[in-house]
Amino acid sequence: MDKQSISVNLFGLGYKTPLIVGPVGVQGLFHNDKETGVAEVCAELEVPYTLSTASSSSIEDVAAASKSGPRWFQLYWVHDKDILLSLLKRAKENGFTVLVVSLDTWTLGWRPTDLDQGYFPFYWGIGNEVGFTDPVFRAKYEKAGGRIEEDIIGAAKAWVAELDDQPHTWEQVEFLRRHWEGPIVLKGIQHVGDARRALETGCEGLIVSNHGGRQVDGAIGSLDALPEIVDAVGDKMTVMFDSGVRTGADVMKALCLGAKAVLIGRPVIYGLAIGGKKGAKSVIEGILADLWQGMGLAGMETVADCSRDCMRRIKYPGDLKSML
Repeated sequence: MDKQSISVNLFGLGYKTPLIVGPVGVQGLFHNDKETGVAEVCAELEVPYTLSTASSSSIEDVAAASKSGPRWFQLYWVHDKDILLSLLKRAKENGFTVLVVSLDTWTLGWRPTDLDQGYFPFYWGIGNEVGFTDPVFRAKYEKAGGRIEEDIIGAAKAWVAELDDQPHTWEQVEFLRRHWEGPIVLKGIQHVGDARRALETGCEGLIVSNHGGRQVDGAIGSLDALPEIVDAVGDKMTVMFDSGVRTGADVMKALCLGAKAVLIGRPVIYGLAIGGKKGAKSVIEGILADLWQGMGLAGMETVADCSRDCMRRIKYPGDLKSML
């Protein structure tokens, strides 16, 4: 189809595709290209890159690697309001246009594999670059007698102590609204009531997500939660989708159920681990090609053609699957 397009409009800005690379922490564990490399290839493909607070690269380094590419900043709450405001200021000054606030990971879920392997890289100083490079955190740590470069483990414990360890309140969201100029997106919404409350608080967007199934065993599937949340607030907020996306067909399903954009995480990191930034780029290109081809085969010229009329829900004994 000559007129085929997968472009979308999010928060008043045009984007080439509905695909967004979601926030994944500690990318330096997988390859030396880490966050800066993934941000670089995202910019080449004109796909927004979302930087995690739990990053092994600084806000400034990722912005430099991204150049003019679209970039969003994902926030894990810190207790000290001075440090929190410093993070927001740095993100804004470095061209991050959308603030993504993760609500479902104020503490880690029960993860037996991580426990068996003793996986918590932050205590070893890995994944703390956003904090270690923050001028307010550094000044407060040094005033208390510490030196980050001389005591990485001590600094890591101090930074981790600043991060989430308690549920959030709507008043905290209102605090962010007062101090962030630009769209605020709440990530981890799975309930209609929370979606409506987010709208009342003045947030512009939601990401329907169960954190890739890593937080609560047996939690509702995000794709099951998506339609009712879209029905509740989708005409007033930008509803997006995350969790379990592996193919272009997965993207199509979420779009058909009302998502305006779709985030991918693990597949990009698999590519990064295998082939560095080139591997990450190959994965993103593959999903985009699959999306383009799939939409064409389904007779969809634009994302607007992705509607629930294109979906059929078929029941199997003991199972429930969504099929195009």
